[in-house]
Amino acid sequence: MPNTVLIGSQWGDEGKGKIIDVLTRRVDWVVRYQGGNNAGHTVEVGDEKYVLHLIPSGMLHEGRKCVIGNGVVIDPSALKQELDELIARGIRPDDRLFISDRAHLVFPYHRALDGAGEKNRAEGGKIGTTGRGIGPAYVDKASRSGLRMGDLFEADFEDRLRARIRESNTLLSALGAETLNEDEVVQSSLAAAETLKPYVADTVVLVNEAIGRGESVLFEGAQGTMLDIDFGTYPFVTSSSATAGGACTGAGVPPNCIDQVVGVIKAYTTRVGEGPFPTELHDADGQKLRDIGHEYGATTGRPRRCGWFDGVVARYAAMLSGINSWAMMKLDVLDAFETVRIATAYELDGRRIETVPASASALARCKPIYEEWPGWMQSTAQAKSWEDLPEKAQRYLRRLEELTGARIGLLSVGPKRASTILMESDG
Repeated sequence: MPNTVLIGSQWGDEGKGKIIDVLTRRVDWVVRYQGGNNAGHTVEVGDEKYVLHLIPSGMLHEGRKCVIGNGVVIDPSALKQELDELIARGIRPDDRLFISDRAHLVFPYHRALDGAGEKNRAEGGKIGTTGRGIGPAYVDKASRSGLRMGDLFEADFEDRLRARIRESNTLLSALGAETLNEDEVVQSSLAAAETLKPYVADTVVLVNEAIGRGESVLFEGAQGTMLDIDFGTYPFVTSSSATAGGACTGAGVPPNCIDQVVGVIKAYTTRVGEGPFPTELHDADGQKLRDIGHEYGATTGRPRRCGWFDGVVARYAAMLSGINSWAMMKLDVLDAFETVRIATAYELDGRRIETVPASASALARCKPIYEEWPGWMQSTAQAKSWEDLPEKAQRYLRRLEELTGARIGLLSVGPKRASTILMESDG
């Protein structure tokens, strides 16, 4: 399989974990390149269900090497817990997991600052953060005051950690929040970090050497295009680069080693957290999508906001990341709808636009311009090929390809590995 970047192409929660799991059978390495444990990938293998937050989904396949890259921010306690849970279920990382020595660390003071900052924002300005400390950790990275995985091996690590805790307590006090017990934070952080030390490596060299040997790499993104720090619905975004470009900086590889980009996208649209969402439904159809699609966050458990397929967002994502093909998720959720709708453009202040405006306030004023398509009103869950799909479902999918400018390469009609149609031909 060519070296592939796999990204979310909406607001996250598109189902990347399943597609990574499906594609991992065809690669040698899986590299997570951005985000933190604010993302959750759910994978169902037989009767087993796994929710992974930091460890690449490739860990569920024997023999595949997995990397947590330098662009990820890592909560040592959360990663230790995730490792412990996998080991308890018979999946051992051993010599298959590598953690970048350049990856920044997330500590309890980051989580405390995250919560205090969100609490102190005005009602209309809340971001909808998960409270996992991801934003403050990236702030430390940008301000050059963060601690990295490689620092665990330095003699002055504990002194530097204590200094950061004291600085953070000063900020927490100023925000009217409870301060942290310095000794407790140090002890818990050092204990968790000690567990991770055997996995720490110079992953930049490891991955580039693997590519040089002709081994194939799948670069795993978290969140989604519309949460990208530069191109998403700022400020209602995450703190890292969730588009394909982030793979190069987040894993330390050159652009010319990327062969293709796969965009994961739902047959409708969802979003978690605050911010504009043009096709959001506040009616029975929205609740129906949520109920049938089990639209609740893997990390937070929060109900996802649901709406019709947004062709403007999909087209924008394809342009930004050079998407070669779509992994289209959850077509089966639409089986029970007599009519399905597709947003092909927006109306903004009385004029038609066909791209995503930079301003979140402008996007909030956008009204979707819809096409209506007849639903197929029959199950697609047992489909094994394109020919098995109802003709009306085929027409819907072909319209999405036409509208977005990218073909559908994979089609998911259920949560299991087996519920995936590989679209090798044009149908």
